[in-house]
Amino acid sequence: MSSTGSIGHRGSGVAEEQVLLNEMPSRNGVTITPTRTPIGKRGTEFEKQPFLTTEPVRLTPAWEETNLPNDELNFKEVTMENAQLEMNPPHDRLKLVYLTLMLHGIGTLMPWNMFITAKDYFVEYKLSQNYTGLESDYVTNFMPFIGFASQVPNLIFNWLNIFLQLGGNLTTRIVWTLLVEVIVFVVTVILAMGDSSQWPGIFFWVTIGSVIILNMANGIYQNTVYGIAAKLPFKYTGAIVLGSNVCGTFTAIVSIISSAAAPNPRTAAIYYFIAALFVLLACMDTYFALPLNRFYRYHEMLNQKEMAKRRPNSLGSAPRIPYSKVFLQCFPQCFNVFFIFFVTLTVFPAIHSDIKRADSNFFVGEKYYTHITCFLTFNLCACIGSWLATFGSWPSSRWVVVPVVLRVLFIPIFLICNYQPLKMVRLFPILIVNDWVYWSIAVVFALSSGYFSSVCMMYCPRMVKPEHASIAGMFGAASLITGIFSGIMFSAVMPWFVSTVSWSWLESLGQL
Repeated sequence: MSSTGSIGHRGSGVAEEQVLLNEMPSRNGVTITPTRTPIGKRGTEFEKQPFLTTEPVRLTPAWEETNLPNDELNFKEVTMENAQLEMNPPHDRLKLVYLTLMLHGIGTLMPWNMFITAKDYFVEYKLSQNYTGLESDYVTNFMPFIGFASQVPNLIFNWLNIFLQLGGNLTTRIVWTLLVEVIVFVVTVILAMGDSSQWPGIFFWVTIGSVIILNMANGIYQNTVYGIAAKLPFKYTGAIVLGSNVCGTFTAIVSIISSAAAPNPRTAAIYYFIAALFVLLACMDTYFALPLNRFYRYHEMLNQKEMAKRRPNSLGSAPRIPYSKVFLQCFPQCFNVFFIFFVTLTVFPAIHSDIKRADSNFFVGEKYYTHITCFLTFNLCACIGSWLATFGSWPSSRWVVVPVVLRVLFIPIFLICNYQPLKMVRLFPILIVNDWVYWSIAVVFALSSGYFSSVCMMYCPRMVKPEHASIAGMFGAASLITGIFSGIMFSAVMPWFVSTVSWSWLESLGQL
């Protein structure tokens, strides 16, 4: 074959390649454009072929013009899975991630609710005179000690976990804290099985010690879960708040079922605490399943990319977290969260549960009046309020403080209902004697608590940059616990107030 034929053959092949190249569609705005060398009057066949020129193939627009860092130009740390996730952002199929975080919301308040709801088991059975044969102060001191042993460690470790990151990374913290809670509930079940009638003092202090350890672990767990949810879209923080509101209803139902199914208080307590074990084990299991979910991995990848962009050097060391700056940015929502739970825990359950039936013709009898108008109404309506927050948030983050602060009016409103604290002679006037009016107020109170707590907790991580969302979520969780603790402490003043303040005292105060 002659040299001319060879050149002609190669020329036709190059022409076909040129046609294919021209027909190749662009992707993501990048097209491959060949360049030509100017052909002179005496240009050879080689000079006329676009692929045989000495100039390099260029990309349009050129990567050089975007000034991207070398790591991105060389595709370092980019996997096919990550590229596929970015090109096709996944959805939360079957709401699995939402339901998982809702389950963890139940788990965060499980220790508190389980011991408070089991009041009759401890006070009327394990520590009672009928069981121990002794009359002691353990019965009267149990609930105050439980409240203090629960809230103080929870409060301290919630705040410490923000700055010290107790227990290592997120996974380590959640796994170890859940494991500690499981062990404590196992010990509680063993104590329920044993005969403690001969050592009520030891049983009392072991129980109080167990509650302290339980809430130390729960403080870290609760704070960390909100930090995880802050990396996800808006409504997933609300899922945890919804779960925490569901927790009260769940524990009440478990308590009723275990009492109905068991022949005695001892067996009922065993069933009751074993149910808590199953919930905590389910929380642990579902947490390990989260990284297997494409939706969760996608948002975890976005969060890591945001953090990687702000690393101070090429060694990849973690940037220093500006805690004070983050706190100041999310402080308005932290205050809202604090104030919501301060008002809620001041009224419920301390005042709410001691409001007695005023009308003997009311359709709910005296026996179930508190169970229905207080506990069931609050837990159910708070759940509905949290659920409503998933459909949209109103008002905006700037103006939500107005209805939050106005909720403080619920404290005096509940005080002028038929509030009758135990072992107190009431002097403060009763102005609301209609049970339907009281019940309507209770519904609005619970709905507003559930709705605004969810909205403000969802706003909190959005007040800061994405890479600081987890810290802002933790600040929100710590503010929540601070509000609960402050509300419980302040509620102790209410019995004194209604037994001391009277109309004549108010009139004399007005004359001054």
